[in-house]
Amino acid sequence: MHVIIAGNDENEGREAARKIKEETVNEKVEFLHCDLASMKSIRQFVQQFKARNCPLHVLVNNAGVMLVPERKTEDGFEEHFGLNYLGHFLLTNLLLETLKQSGTHSHNARVITVSSATHYVGRLHLNDLQSRCSYSPHGAYAQSKLALVLFTYRLQHLLTADGSHVTANVVDPGVVNTELYRNVCWATKVVKWMTAWLFFKTPEEGASTSIYAAVSPELEGVGGIYLYNEQRTKSTDASYDEELQRRLWTESCKMTRISDIGSRSP
Repeated sequence: MHVIIAGNDENEGREAARKIKEETVNEKVEFLHCDLASMKSIRQFVQQFKARNCPLHVLVNNAGVMLVPERKTEDGFEEHFGLNYLGHFLLTNLLLETLKQSGTHSHNARVITVSSATHYVGRLHLNDLQSRCSYSPHGAYAQSKLALVLFTYRLQHLLTADGSHVTANVVDPGVVNTELYRNVCWATKVVKWMTAWLFFKTPEEGASTSIYAAVSPELEGVGGIYLYNEQRTKSTDASYDEELQRRLWTESCKMTRISDIGSRSP
């Protein structure tokens, strides 16, 4: 595979690409800058990617922040919702045509979006997606993860209606020992430090379900499912609300200023 790592940290991204090349002896690994907290950066990344004239068989949406204090992206969105959800929403939509051109009847292109078990306690506030009325780091994070599940199911509905050879699935990686926990309180950090070896997955273990969703022959042509530990799992009841999926999609199109392909589909 030709692997393109998109991220907002130039040094970390290039170092990751270097390590992968070294370990796999695959030279087709590169880093491109993409800050999902910036609509401008996302559009620039897509331009760079399309200029390479590469097919796109697998898109893994895997960036995120967690429990950050109340703050906004450069476009004025609440950071959890803007980065975790809207950034991936815009990126996927801008790459959708390339995905459709890359997928075939026997080898569908795949979109894998990483959510979290936190989505089970999430509530989608359509009248206050930016958490302006009352801000809670936990509530904002959970809402962004629920939005990703709703987005995935709506995307699969639209892809199916369009007859596209692209599937969209959502993944729960489990509790993974990464830098995502940098914003938790000091007491939680201490508990994490003491128990990570027992309860937390390593990054490699956390990536396994995303990899399964990306390459498993068992999932060829299968979309619109929630995966945990490489198993199909039921997401929260609210995520299956098709009217909620549709309304979130329409509102997201307005926020990111793209045309609503879903307006032509019930």
